[in-house]
Amino acid sequence: QVQLVESGGGLVQTGGSLKLSCVASGAVFSINAMAWYRQVSGQERELVAIITKGGTTNYADSSKGRATISRGGDWNPMRLQMNGLKPEDTAVYFCKAIGRFGVEYWGKGTLVTVSA
Repeated sequence: QVQLVESGGGLVQTGGSLKLSCVASGAVFSINAMAWYRQVSGQERELVAIITKGGTTNYADSSKGRATISRGGDWNPMRLQMNGLKPEDTAVYFCKAIGRFGVEYWGKGTLVTVSA
């Protein structure tokens, strides 16, 4: 089992930046990739960015060029920095870990609100 705890959400002005952190505990050795997702109420959760064990990163079109995903040693912490925030970036941001055999673990999420 892997436990994930996100932090860093809050209120940000349009054009500002967010810096989110995710700390993993438990069977961290089993993690093969970690990702940030976000969800707006009433909509499906969508990928923001993903980073693999080998350090390969991939970004959604909506975050490409504005976001940077990174990780520390043994994954901790895994971070997301995103610049040039827009009101449409307002969402609950979730940390996800993908373990062996594709098992997924999710954090509880952290709310980011971008004011117009």
